[in-house]
Amino acid sequence: MGGLGAWLWWPDSGPDPRARVYTEGTACLLTPAAGVADAQAAPVWVGMQRASLATLGKVQFLEVDGPQTGENAKTFLATLAAGRCDLVLTAGKAPNAALTAAAAAYPNARFVLVGKGSPQGNVSVVDAQSPDQVSAQVEARVTAVLKAAADG
Repeated sequence: MGGLGAWLWWPDSGPDPRARVYTEGTACLLTPAAGVADAQAAPVWVGMQRASLATLGKVQFLEVDGPQTGENAKTFLATLAAGRCDLVLTAGKAPNAALTAAAAAYPNARFVLVGKGSPQGNVSVVDAQSPDQVSAQVEARVTAVLKAAADG
């Protein structure tokens, strides 16, 4: 009983020093089934993590489950586009095919296609050659969006 009393009266030391307090901004990545271990998605994820550290914005990813086709990936893209993602990035054949086919259906969403593709209204493209270039370009774009979301 004395231990319970001591615990109840122990001074609060504040929040866990390891806990991160995130801003409201979120960037989301749609990947092939291998997730961020996928060769095309890995450098994107590195850039997104760097942007998160710099801005305290949230980053997350979602893998396309099931057939790796653009048609199947549209469902997963819809989840991110209709969710709380301030920016949706795609990497890999199926996610990029889904974005190319469905971006116009989400005119208020902002997208970044990583790989070969053409920019369109709400879609920009990162078509860098090396993984380091991809990471750097993704970091810059995600940082800008997460800072803007944090500012208001």
